[in-house]
Amino acid sequence: MDPLEALVAQIQGLSSTPGDLTRLHSVLKQADDSLRSESSRLAPILTQLDPSIHSLGFLYILEASMTDPVTKTQAETVVPIVTRFIGACSPEQIRLAPDKFLSVCKRLKDQVMLLEAPIRGVAPLFTALRKLQVSTEHLTPLHSEFLLLCLLAKCYKTGLSILDDDVFEVDQPRDLFLYCYYGGMICIGQKRFQKALDLLHNVVTAPMSTINAIAVEAYKKYILVSLIRHGQFSTSLPKYSSSTAQRNLKNFCQPYVELANSYGTGQIEELEAYARANAEKFESDNNLGLVNQVVSSMYKRNIQRLTQTYLTLSLHDIASTVQLNSPKEAEMHVLQMIQDGEIYATINQKDGMVRFLEDPEQYKTCEMIEHIDSSIQRYAFGIFYIKLI
Repeated sequence: MDPLEALVAQIQGLSSTPGDLTRLHSVLKQADDSLRSESSRLAPILTQLDPSIHSLGFLYILEASMTDPVTKTQAETVVPIVTRFIGACSPEQIRLAPDKFLSVCKRLKDQVMLLEAPIRGVAPLFTALRKLQVSTEHLTPLHSEFLLLCLLAKCYKTGLSILDDDVFEVDQPRDLFLYCYYGGMICIGQKRFQKALDLLHNVVTAPMSTINAIAVEAYKKYILVSLIRHGQFSTSLPKYSSSTAQRNLKNFCQPYVELANSYGTGQIEELEAYARANAEKFESDNNLGLVNQVVSSMYKRNIQRLTQTYLTLSLHDIASTVQLNSPKEAEMHVLQMIQDGEIYATINQKDGMVRFLEDPEQYKTCEMIEHIDSSIQRYAFGIFYIKLI
C-alpha cells in the first residue's frame, strides 16, 4: 500500500477516542518530514478526510501542503479550503498540535494579504482564535494576526469584539505587545480614545530589557492620543515602567515630544507651523492623520474653555478668540462638537449667537463610564505586569 494511503487509513481509524488520538499524533509526528517531501501530492488526499472528524490528521496534511510559496491563483484555491477547515475542525483535536494550527492560520493571513483581500481572513481567524483558546482569558498568537487583518480591512467594530476580554494568560510577551498596539489602533479608528490610551499605555509600560520597535511606534501614538483625549502629555512614565522605557523611549520620538511641547503653549499658530514643518516625518510614520486631529483638538479645547466663561458668544467672537479664519469656520467647529457631544449649545442662525448649555448627563455618558473603567483596568494591568517580571 502507498505510504500516503496507509496514513489516511490510520487517520480514519484513529480519530474517535482520546487514546486513539494520542497514538495517531505519534504517527503523524513521525510522518511529518515525509509529508513535507510529498507536499505537491497532498491536496487531493484532503478530500478523503472529514475535517470535523479527522481534524488532527487533516491539520497535519494541510499544514504540510502549504509549505511552499504560492501564487495568487493557487491562493484562490487554498484560502477556501483553509477557511472551511477552521470552521469545521474540532477544538479538542487542533489543540493537540497548536503550532501546526498556528502555522496554517498565519499562512491563511499571508495568502489573503497576497490576494489583497484581508477581509476574507477576518471571520476565519476570529473562529480560529476562539477554538485555540482554552478560555477568553488566554491571549493567543492569533489575536494580533486577527487585529491586523481587521485594521487592513477597516473592520474596526469586529476587532473591538476581542478587546473587552480580560487577559491574564499570555504565551509570549510579543503577543501582548502586538495585541495592545493593534488594539490601540482599532480603538483610534473608532475614536474610542480612552480605550486606545489604555492599550498603548500597556505597551509602553510593559517590561522590556531593550527598546523594541513596537514600543516606539506605540509611544508615538500614545503622545498623539493623549493630546487629543486630554489636551496634555507628560514624558514621565509610571514607576512600574521599565527603566529602559523611562530613559530611552522619548529619545526615539523627539518630533512627537516637541509637538506635545508646542501644544502645551496653547498657541494654535505655533502648533500648526510645527505640524507643517514636520509633516513629511509624521506621514512616513503613518501618523499625519492623527497629527491633524491633534491640531483640530486644540481648536475644540479652546472652544470648550469658552463654555466655562461665557453663556452666550457670537460666532465672530469665537472665531477671533480661538484664531479661526471666519465665523463660518467657527460655526462648523461648534456644530461638529455639538454632534459629537463635546459641548452642549444652540446656535441662533439669525444673529449668529451661540448659547452654551450645561451637560444634561454629566455622569451618565459612555465616555465617562469608559473613563472610570479604564482607571480600574490600568491598575489591574499594573499588577499583571509586575507578575510578569
